[in-house]
Amino acid sequence: MGFNKVYQNADEALHGIEDGMTLMIGGFGLCGIPENAIAALVKRGNKNLTCISNNAGVDDFGLGLLLQTKQIKKMISSYVGENAEFERQMLSGELEVELVPQGTLATRCMAAGYGMPAIFTPAGVGTEVAEGKETRIFNGKEYLLEYAFEADFAIVKAWKGDTMGNLIYRSTARNFNPPMAMGGKITIAEVEELVEPGMLDPDQIHTPGIYVNRIFQGTDFEKRIEQRTVRKK
Repeated sequence: MGFNKVYQNADEALHGIEDGMTLMIGGFGLCGIPENAIAALVKRGNKNLTCISNNAGVDDFGLGLLLQTKQIKKMISSYVGENAEFERQMLSGELEVELVPQGTLATRCMAAGYGMPAIFTPAGVGTEVAEGKETRIFNGKEYLLEYAFEADFAIVKAWKGDTMGNLIYRSTARNFNPPMAMGGKITIAEVEELVEPGMLDPDQIHTPGIYVNRIFQGTDFEKRIEQRTVRKK
């Protein structure tokens, strides 16, 4: 497609994803997830995937859909408490799980985007997280060596994007999407609104188009809420 980054739909944009690959998936819970791309992955049927994402959605939405079809071999996440099928697969040994402190997860994504091979962090020192990992002392304090993620693809969700791949996220839906957009070997952006170059305010752009290889406009966004808490008037 030359320099054209625009794809007609999620299925076209996901071409090249193969069994056994590692994918970064943006979002936090069900907020800011690339739901059209996830649905397309289910239809594609790719197996033995390693997914790097803050969590695995819920049983019938988000990455939970890929768990139902047992397309995920390994999850690298911070939080898994909303997904009963995730719990079942983990406890039964069907699913390999690497739990990562949330700040470490974000920074390992960021390190991948910055071209840094590793980081040192105090998070996890002295816990199970540190087992088998190198530590070093800096200024009298112990730090844990963590490696940058290596993802074949990063799949992110943005509010608006232009055909050059520049992205704007909306409010808390930004979450893990910007560092993941920087960290994939190939980055696919799903957007709610796709516009022509020059229609986005340059001062508002969160992810420059240089990081985005493919972009498509999604449809029928459901935007579920995991837990809704209300109070009486």
